[in-house]
Amino acid sequence: MCFKRKLFLSLLFLGFSSVSFSQKITLDETSTGIDFLIDNQRVLTYQTAKEPVPEGVKSDFSKSGFIHPITSPSGQVLSRIQPKDHYHHYGIWGPWTRATISGREVDFWNLGDGKGRVDFAKVLSKKVAGGAAELNVRQNHLDLKAPEAEKLAIEEDLRIKVKPADKGRYMVDYTTTIETKIPGGILLDDYRYGGGIGFRATELWGDANSSILTSDGKTRKDADGTNAKWVIVKGKTADPSGQSGILFLSHNTNKSHPEPLRVWPLGQYKGEGNVFIEFCPIRHESWEIQPNERYSLKYRLIVFDGDLTADEAEAYWRAFVK
Repeated sequence: MCFKRKLFLSLLFLGFSSVSFSQKITLDETSTGIDFLIDNQRVLTYQTAKEPVPEGVKSDFSKSGFIHPITSPSGQVLSRIQPKDHYHHYGIWGPWTRATISGREVDFWNLGDGKGRVDFAKVLSKKVAGGAAELNVRQNHLDLKAPEAEKLAIEEDLRIKVKPADKGRYMVDYTTTIETKIPGGILLDDYRYGGGIGFRATELWGDANSSILTSDGKTRKDADGTNAKWVIVKGKTADPSGQSGILFLSHNTNKSHPEPLRVWPLGQYKGEGNVFIEFCPIRHESWEIQPNERYSLKYRLIVFDGDLTADEAEAYWRAFVK
């Protein structure tokens, strides 16, 4: 069977032939962020302003440059920021954790340590065309304890593109490109957290009312530390179907693909709101970032209400990498 026919059948299977391209997608810039809207309903926000912290919490935990909220097509909020157990968790985001710079360890993830932070710097471009909305921003990874003064360690160009998909779903392309100008480069040390794309789910999801499935058939019970092409995260919501979720896809050109996962196992934290997953390319091996070279990681999200099957997830992944 020729490639074009295979691709056509894959798209037909996914229902792309029935996508309504009459859906209106827009961008709306506010004082705190940039909203993506489909038919005038906000589906996600990229936050450009620093998020204030709750009273009594260290100001170090305040940051910008993350996606929250991200909602299902019916408007169910699926992400969470500043949970009490991890004030440094911010919806959808991806700071590096153990970075070695000139022999020093810099942590851009654990904000409370005051060693590093990732902040929104500026909008590079934004456009609405071809039934999609696209935003390109610069994010600065700051070395806060550099010997002489606070220093820019990594420049990150983040591209977020949103468009409607089949079956009332929508897709988000999330492409991060990093570069350092530091002589000698940066070593992103192997660790179970850091980089890639992380997701802290709604406080409504816990062990009993949510589930995780990977491309290798792993669940929340045994997915942590394994490699995957994709992972489905879903749980109970107020949608009429009773459920919503996100399929996360890792591109086959990404470092360490199939990509290692950090998944909080069952019982990791008690009560509701204990769902966290991350594609973590440095989980099992370090990554040396050479000066003045650009490195990219590509992800796609399919956001849905109701269910999304493993067969659908596999077809979405094949369409993504082709």
